[in-house]
Amino acid sequence: MDDAAQSGPPSDRTTEIVLYSRPGCGLCDETRTVLGALLNRRRAAGRPTPTLVERDIAADPDLERAYFTEIPVVELGGRRLTLAISPARIERLLDEVLGR
Repeated sequence: MDDAAQSGPPSDRTTEIVLYSRPGCGLCDETRTVLGALLNRRRAAGRPTPTLVERDIAADPDLERAYFTEIPVVELGGRRLTLAISPARIERLLDEVLGR
Protein backbone atom coordinates (compact mmCIF):
# COMPACT_ATOMS: atom_id res chain seq x y z
CA MET A 1 0.00 0.00 0.00
CA ASP A 2 1.30 3.47 -0.90
CA ASP A 3 0.51 6.43 1.32
CA ALA A 4 0.89 10.06 0.28
CA ALA A 5 1.55 11.39 3.79
CA GLN A 6 3.64 14.57 3.86
CA SER A 7 6.14 15.54 6.54
CA GLY A 8 8.78 18.25 6.68
CA PRO A 9 9.91 20.67 4.02
CA PRO A 10 10.49 19.22 0.53
CA SER A 11 14.29 19.45 0.72
CA ASP A 12 14.32 17.41 3.95
CA ARG A 13 11.98 14.78 2.53
CA THR A 14 14.23 13.99 -0.43
CA THR A 15 17.64 13.96 1.25
CA GLU A 16 16.82 10.91 3.36
CA ILE A 17 15.14 7.63 2.62
CA VAL A 18 13.82 6.05 5.81
CA LEU A 19 13.56 2.32 6.43
CA TYR A 20 11.27 1.45 9.34
CA SER A 21 12.26 -1.98 10.63
CA ARG A 22 12.85 -4.01 13.77
CA PRO A 23 15.50 -6.49 14.89
CA GLY A 24 14.92 -10.05 13.74
CA CYS A 25 12.80 -9.04 10.74
CA GLY A 26 14.03 -11.07 7.77
CA LEU A 27 11.99 -9.02 5.28
CA CYS A 28 13.58 -5.87 6.72
CA ASP A 29 17.03 -7.39 6.17
CA GLU A 30 16.13 -8.10 2.54
CA THR A 31 14.82 -4.58 2.00
CA ARG A 32 17.97 -3.08 3.58
CA THR A 33 20.08 -5.06 1.10
CA VAL A 34 17.90 -4.01 -1.85
CA LEU A 35 18.01 -0.37 -0.78
CA GLY A 36 21.79 -0.48 -0.45
CA ALA A 37 22.18 -1.88 -3.96
CA LEU A 38 19.71 0.59 -5.51
CA LEU A 39 21.31 3.57 -3.77
CA ASN A 40 24.81 2.46 -4.79
CA ARG A 41 23.67 2.12 -8.39
CA ARG A 42 22.12 5.61 -8.36
CA ARG A 43 25.26 7.08 -6.79
CA ALA A 44 27.52 5.39 -9.37
CA ALA A 45 25.36 6.78 -12.18
CA GLY A 46 25.61 10.31 -10.77
CA ARG A 47 21.90 10.43 -9.98
CA PRO A 48 20.41 12.10 -6.88
CA THR A 49 20.88 9.66 -4.00
CA PRO A 50 19.33 10.11 -0.55
CA THR A 51 20.98 8.95 2.64
CA LEU A 52 19.55 5.76 4.12
CA VAL A 53 18.23 6.27 7.65
CA GLU A 54 16.91 3.31 9.60
CA ARG A 55 14.35 3.61 12.38
CA ASP A 56 13.83 0.72 14.79
CA ILE A 57 10.10 0.58 15.49
CA ALA A 58 10.73 -1.52 18.60
CA ALA A 59 12.39 1.52 20.20
CA ASP A 60 9.31 3.73 19.78
CA PRO A 61 5.87 2.52 20.94
CA ASP A 62 4.07 4.88 18.54
CA LEU A 63 6.04 3.61 15.53
CA GLU A 64 5.56 0.03 16.66
CA ARG A 65 1.78 0.51 16.87
CA ALA A 66 1.71 2.21 13.46
CA TYR A 67 3.98 -0.15 11.52
CA PHE A 68 4.15 -3.51 13.32
CA THR A 69 2.10 -5.36 10.69
CA GLU A 70 3.42 -3.34 7.73
CA ILE A 71 7.23 -3.44 8.03
CA PRO A 72 9.43 -3.08 6.21
CA VAL A 73 8.21 0.42 5.46
CA VAL A 74 10.19 2.76 3.18
CA GLU A 75 9.54 6.48 3.16
CA LEU A 76 10.88 9.12 0.77
CA GLY A 77 9.65 12.55 -0.21
CA GLY A 78 6.48 12.27 1.81
CA ARG A 79 5.58 8.97 0.12
CA ARG A 80 5.47 5.70 1.98
CA LEU A 81 5.65 2.09 0.80
CA THR A 82 4.40 -0.51 3.25
CA LEU A 83 5.56 -4.12 3.04
CA ALA A 84 8.33 -2.73 0.84
CA ILE A 85 10.00 -5.91 -0.36
CA SER A 86 9.81 -5.47 -4.12
CA PRO A 87 12.98 -4.01 -5.68
CA ALA A 88 10.85 -2.72 -8.59
CA ARG A 89 8.48 -0.81 -6.27
CA ILE A 90 11.37 0.71 -4.33
CA GLU A 91 13.19 1.71 -7.52
CA ARG A 92 9.99 3.24 -8.90
CA LEU A 93 9.61 5.28 -5.70
CA LEU A 94 13.19 6.56 -6.04
CA ASP A 95 12.65 7.47 -9.70
CA GLU A 96 9.30 9.15 -9.11
CA VAL A 97 10.50 11.25 -6.17
CA LEU A 98 14.06 11.99 -7.28
CA GLY A 99 13.91 11.60 -11.05
CA ARG A 100 15.69 9.12 -13.26
